[in-house]
Amino acid sequence: MNVSLRLPLLAKFAHVTSWIFDLDNTLYPPDSGLWPAIEDRITLFLIEHSGLDGASARALQRYYYHQHGTTLRGLVDEDGIDPAHFLDFVHDIDRSGLEPNVALAEEIARLPGRKLIFTNGSRNHALETAEKLGLGGLFEAAFDIVAAGLVPKPRDEAYDAFFRAHGVEPTQAAMFEDIAKNLAVPRVRGMTTVLVTGKPGRVDHRQPPDRELPPAAADFVTDDLAGFLLRVNDELAAKV
Repeated sequence: MNVSLRLPLLAKFAHVTSWIFDLDNTLYPPDSGLWPAIEDRITLFLIEHSGLDGASARALQRYYYHQHGTTLRGLVDEDGIDPAHFLDFVHDIDRSGLEPNVALAEEIARLPGRKLIFTNGSRNHALETAEKLGLGGLFEAAFDIVAAGLVPKPRDEAYDAFFRAHGVEPTQAAMFEDIAKNLAVPRVRGMTTVLVTGKPGRVDHRQPPDRELPPAAADFVTDDLAGFLLRVNDELAAKV
C-alpha cells in the first residue's frame, strides 16, 4: 500500500464524526473500467444531441468540463437540456464487472460516525454502484449533482449545499476523493483530506496532465483505500 503520511493518523482522524466519500474512481478502482464506460456514454449523448462525430464530441466534452465543471452543467447552461435525461443516459452502464470489495466494506462499517457519498454523478448511480461493490446500506445518504443544484465540486457552493443538507460540520469531517482539486475547499474548511490515487487504464480528462502531485490540499495520499481505512480504524480502536 502506497500511503503518504504528512501527519500522524490519530491526530487527524480522532475527532472525525462524518466520513465523506466521492464515488467514481474512489470507492472503486480506476482499472474497473466503470468511469471509461460513463465517459463513452457522455460522448454518445453529445453525438446524438449535437450531431457531431466522435472526435468532435470528445473535444466538446473536455470543453464543457473545463469551462463549466461538468458536461451536464455545460449542456444545461448552453443548450438547456433536461438534467434527468442526461444522468439516466450516461449512467446506463454495465456494472457486472464490479465485484464486492469485502475488505473495504468491513473498514467503512468500522468507521465511528456517519458515512455519506458526495458525488458529481447521480444518486441512483451512486446507490447502484455501492450495492454492486457490497457497500449497500453502509451510507446514510448519497448527495448528488442534482441535490447540489447542478453546481459541481470543486465549487464552494456545492460543498455549502452538502453541509447544509446533511448537517455536516466540516471541522469534524474527513473527505476521500480521487481528484486533487476537489479537496481544496474541504481542506480550507477544516476537513481532513485524503487523495485516493490509482493507475487508470486511459487518460482521464478530469485530471491535470501531471498526476504526480502530491497536492497541498491532501493531508494523506493512498492508492489502497481499504488498507488506509484499516490503519485508521486500528489506531482509533487502540486509542479507546
